[in-house]
Amino acid sequence: MATNLTMSERADALEAQQMQELGDRIVTKSILFNLADGDQSLGNGFAVGSGQQLLMGEDPRLPKMPEKPTLLDFFKLRFSPSQAHLLQSANLAQKNGLPEKMVLACLLHDIAVNGFIRSDHGYWGAQLIEPYVDEEVSWAIRMHQCLRFFPDESVGYKYPENYVRMFGENYQPEPYIKAEYERAQKHKWYMSARMICVNDLYSFDPDVVVEMGQFEDIIGRHFKQPKEGLGNDNTPSSHMWRTLIRPCNPL
Repeated sequence: MATNLTMSERADALEAQQMQELGDRIVTKSILFNLADGDQSLGNGFAVGSGQQLLMGEDPRLPKMPEKPTLLDFFKLRFSPSQAHLLQSANLAQKNGLPEKMVLACLLHDIAVNGFIRSDHGYWGAQLIEPYVDEEVSWAIRMHQCLRFFPDESVGYKYPENYVRMFGENYQPEPYIKAEYERAQKHKWYMSARMICVNDLYSFDPDVVVEMGQFEDIIGRHFKQPKEGLGNDNTPSSHMWRTLIRPCNPL
């Protein structure tokens, strides 16, 4: 692609290149994609009358996934490249002497944000990994969704300053978050979820470089990688992994 093009021309050229890769196939988006743009339509939907076929299966615009993908394959080929937050949080948990499974929890606590969906990310993230991790890990990831809004002086956790910047000084969590927080406080694993918040870095140190290889052994010991590959193993979350592999399947 020529380097002297304007940003608009670059975007048009990239779109033309992608359309060439797709051939005559049309990419359809789930309504959730469009809702994020304030659009309640199905877009080109089923492309009725267009004379073109819909993209089904592998998307040539995305890196090809292996036949039996692992968690690390998803981190490399599907999740956002901006993984410093997860890596630095897990690194901090490791330095603070947390058990290995809680280091894993810190590594995966925002897996939904990095790889699936932002809204209610604690719940989506927990559901995504639930069949493959200790129950305490998935519970802690689910509950950090609510605990992060409430300080706990006993462990030195304060309301994050950047939440004031992001949501405003007068922001109040939704009633379901408050109710979940009250339930979580009474749970035997409350402190496990709280430790995710304590080690959840809300600002990144550009001088700290953490590589995923640091946690490969922990993943190997505490993440039950299915031999069939994630998405092929018929668990209650397999469909979520399949959606990440082929996000534009129309049905």
